[in-house]
Amino acid sequence: MVARIVAISPEAAGARLDKTLAEHVDDLSRARIQALMAQGLISLRGAVLTDASAKALAGDYQILIPPPAPADPQPEAIPLSILYEDADLIVVEKPPGMAVHPAPGNETGTLVNALLHHCGASLSGIGGVARPGIVHRIDKETSGVLVAAKSDAAHQGLSKLFATHDIDRVYVALVRGAPTPVSGTIQSRLGRSTHDRKKIAVLKTGGREAITHYRTERTFGPPGKPTAARISCQLETGRTHQIRVHMASKGTPCLGDPVYGSGPPAGPVREAVAEAGLKRQALHAAVLGFVHPVTGERLRFESPLPADMAQLEANLSAL
Repeated sequence: MVARIVAISPEAAGARLDKTLAEHVDDLSRARIQALMAQGLISLRGAVLTDASAKALAGDYQILIPPPAPADPQPEAIPLSILYEDADLIVVEKPPGMAVHPAPGNETGTLVNALLHHCGASLSGIGGVARPGIVHRIDKETSGVLVAAKSDAAHQGLSKLFATHDIDRVYVALVRGAPTPVSGTIQSRLGRSTHDRKKIAVLKTGGREAITHYRTERTFGPPGKPTAARISCQLETGRTHQIRVHMASKGTPCLGDPVYGSGPPAGPVREAVAEAGLKRQALHAAVLGFVHPVTGERLRFESPLPADMAQLEANLSAL
């Protein structure tokens, strides 16, 4: 059990207790605060608090956080699109809609479940029981290339490559409008939004540095006033939702993005999205390149656009 002390100033007092505490703790959501309260794990001056809707008082709140329950994902016979495999690692194309590892709401049907079935006991467990072999993630609704470790040596080596950004990662995004300038670098600090803890936002202070190099490959719509574009994004860092937030910060969010879309695109683009059957953000991890951490061989993998994004691009080409 980990004890956290959260100081609420008189100026911050008066609002709902669960909301106030969540705003003061970066890694605990409002729902998580409510659950801890229900378990009697939040107190003020020795008094256990159970009413999440009560007004926050000034003072030092103690939050007791129990250790995470051990996860035990089970092997599942889920087909995998394998680009490369040897004794140390495996490279796959993750389809949209598949979570990378089990989490609340996605306990089964994940890439980890599929890898456990395919790789068996060879999958590296160095990353913890819940995430065997996983050294990086892409969002559930983002498709594309992902590498997993099958040996501890590969796990350690790949983790180091990602930590030092010695990985070539290129994503393709289909976005609303077109960014200005047509190519460049977006550098900002990203962290949890103070308004919505489920969202990532560009922050003036705090957060973590995020760098995306982007290039407009093609525009769609009227000359001089594009209504959509195909963008190539090369990651220098790999923060949560990085490309989605950075593209939205340019006023060109990924088409179909339910979180960062910030308004509908032009009518013809909406029709193109609907006709393509796109039910997610139009973002695809197209390229993954790295030096094999065990053999030293330089590897590079490319993945074509999946059916929904390929159809959307075809539809946009007709505008």
